[in-house]
Amino acid sequence: MEPLPGDAPQGAYGGSGLSRGVDTPVPHAFAGRGALAQELTGGGHGTLEAEILTAIAEQSGWMTDVLVDLVRAPTTLGHEEAGQRVVSAALDEMGLRPVDVSMDAERLRSHPLAAPFDWDVDGKRNVVATWSGGGEGGRSLILNGHIDVVSPEPRSQWGVADPFGADRQGEWIVGRGAADMKCGLAAMLGAVRGIRALGLGPNASVTIESVVEEECSGNGTLQTLLDGYTADAAVIAEPFGAAITTSQVGVLWFSVRITGVPGHAAEGQHTTNAIEKSLAVIGALRTLEAELNAAPPPPFDRFPHPINLNVGTIRGGDWASTVPGECETGFRIALYPEMTIAQMKARVESVVSDATSDQPGAAEVRYNGFSSPGYRIDENHPLVTTLAGAFVAQAGSPPALVSTTGTTDATVFGHAAGIPAVCFGPYAEAAHGVGERVYLPSVVQTAQVLGLFIRDWCGLA
Repeated sequence: MEPLPGDAPQGAYGGSGLSRGVDTPVPHAFAGRGALAQELTGGGHGTLEAEILTAIAEQSGWMTDVLVDLVRAPTTLGHEEAGQRVVSAALDEMGLRPVDVSMDAERLRSHPLAAPFDWDVDGKRNVVATWSGGGEGGRSLILNGHIDVVSPEPRSQWGVADPFGADRQGEWIVGRGAADMKCGLAAMLGAVRGIRALGLGPNASVTIESVVEEECSGNGTLQTLLDGYTADAAVIAEPFGAAITTSQVGVLWFSVRITGVPGHAAEGQHTTNAIEKSLAVIGALRTLEAELNAAPPPPFDRFPHPINLNVGTIRGGDWASTVPGECETGFRIALYPEMTIAQMKARVESVVSDATSDQPGAAEVRYNGFSSPGYRIDENHPLVTTLAGAFVAQAGSPPALVSTTGTTDATVFGHAAGIPAVCFGPYAEAAHGVGERVYLPSVVQTAQVLGLFIRDWCGLA
């Protein structure tokens, strides 16, 4: 694999970078971080192993074409269908039957672990295909990736580039979603296509999933579980670059709506400025953030600042000479796996109440979107050791075992269905940022590792 240079800090995406920096990543920057990884050693490639690696490498051009088509589909929230059509066509071309798993608002809202949402999900679908097992033994597997991407705004910062152009720059593909995480979808598909080209099939079934709403709720993956798509383990091909995730924070989205006392700016002493009061709330929440970062529990003590509060949106006021009577600010805050969503909500609500106790008017905390607890898997779990072994077989050196200060659908698999899950995927940079890009050789390498993992986890016949 090709993670970022060794002097770069570990970030939300483990081995991958959160900003652009290098033309050719340095190999194995985080190799051996986990104790387990130190125990793994590589060896020569056997005949079947070499055939799998070669067959998947031969899918390189096909994977790039699929990735380009995916990036050129602007699959922001509510517009995911164009990307799902690309995935469905790829599955059809591979000889697998794609199945639509439609989002069902009523069923989702009735599930205790569903994230709250106020947007329309009618007509939205997850795409799932089952590569049926035909042999004996083996363990079933889900390969999961999300089709949705975040907004590329502000587009002006991309310069003349089209955020959805999928521009080729040497060994990189640039564009929104190239990193997070359409590169992973391409790698998943390439791994399966390569093995099928050898005329082989898994002993236990492999389910390939392209889901919606990972960037805002996790409800797409939850819907697939509600529809019965389960397995002995799940690998999410998020762009972590030579790293296997074994723990992640939880995430809570919330907004604070301040109702002030509007009036003429000339008589401001008789009013309550809702925007200014919102700034006081932001300051109080920053204090909470500092408290949460004061003594991080392992393994998050490896990070200088694992819990991040983000002020994501703010809407208030409509006239420069009128004291604004309303302001609503949207936030994202992380929480450790040991902390429950209910506990974090109580902390947030207490902070907001204290910060607004002296104001005429009202303050209301609302929840919409992510409500995801943290998740961890033991580094000695067979899923981790088997995937690490496949990495060693492909790369010749051990992978990193890392924690992440972001959240992924691993928490949905783990908490909603008891399915052990990890993330493992290509090397990428600037996820959610300007100039987001993925290193193409790492897409092929990811596919090869996944191919060997399918052999070792599911068995091949």
